[in-house]
Amino acid sequence: MGVDAARAAGSAVPATMGVRRSDGRWLTRAETSYMAARYGMPPIAVPRPAFTAALAAALPPEALRYGTTVTGVVDAAGRPTVRTAEGPDLPADLVVAADGIHSPLRRACFPEHPGLHYIGETAWRTLVDAPDLRIPSMSETWGRGERFGVTPLADGRYYLYATAVVPAGTRPADPRAELSRRFGSWHDPIPALLDRVGGFDPADVLQNDLYDLAAPLPRLHHGRIAWLGDAAHAMAPNLGQGGCQAIEDAVVLAHLLPAGDTGDSADSGDTVPAALAAYTAARRDRTDAVRLRARRVGRLGALRNPFAATARDLAVRAIPTRLALRGMDDLFNGFRLPGATRVTPG
Repeated sequence: MGVDAARAAGSAVPATMGVRRSDGRWLTRAETSYMAARYGMPPIAVPRPAFTAALAAALPPEALRYGTTVTGVVDAAGRPTVRTAEGPDLPADLVVAADGIHSPLRRACFPEHPGLHYIGETAWRTLVDAPDLRIPSMSETWGRGERFGVTPLADGRYYLYATAVVPAGTRPADPRAELSRRFGSWHDPIPALLDRVGGFDPADVLQNDLYDLAAPLPRLHHGRIAWLGDAAHAMAPNLGQGGCQAIEDAVVLAHLLPAGDTGDSADSGDTVPAALAAYTAARRDRTDAVRLRARRVGRLGALRNPFAATARDLAVRAIPTRLALRGMDDLFNGFRLPGATRVTPG
């Protein structure tokens, strides 16, 4: 992409990553050095503000307009017009809709689509300062209907997330107390991390019910409008692929669109629609496969029946680590630009 993601991430490369039980026993664990050798680079935990700042820095200052509310897109006569609260209307050759999981534009253009599907879990997310803990691993711990994840960041902070199988709309009055009640007796360093969670401002801990798209969109474009990211293929966060797939979308779309096309040339009327059709062909099946895989992985991690959870743990432990990692090849090495040759890792 020409953007230095490693610079945005700093040295946030964990030594190991894997899945644990609530008593701390590892079910599967891999050295990230093996992943670096297999895929050309290790997994990097990048805080979104740092990454978006790196992206913005690569653009001309006038390319972005912040704090502008888009009230609608009129796609008339084959040329969309973006309407904003501040005005004036903005005519466009192409509109890229990255308006999130609840995308109003998606609902307007695909009114027959079933929309979102509640996965059955709610999730809490927070950041904590704990440089003294020196946690070397990126991990997810599985209980019975509950999960807890720990991701080291470059600046000594840790990104924490937790999930629980509850009815949609369940909101405890005190998120910190709820996390302590559910996870305070789990293995170290989870209790120590929970002690660092802020408890004075409700914004210290975010809670969101988890949804994905109930079915794939018929296509990822409509006229001269293209969807990407959650707006196009909202998926459960179980594989950490929501933001990653959005980046892949953007790279493919930029690759397919002709640079500098203003719609003024004699044959430009077909250029953008053809590029968007190619974008759908390149991205729809891959993103839907990731969406379905993320849903399946979540169901596995959210098992509540004690016998089913025990069988799951035994099955995961029985899979050799290198074989398990090979199953991730389609995620970490499955991306390619249309027309490019795919390289299979050895």
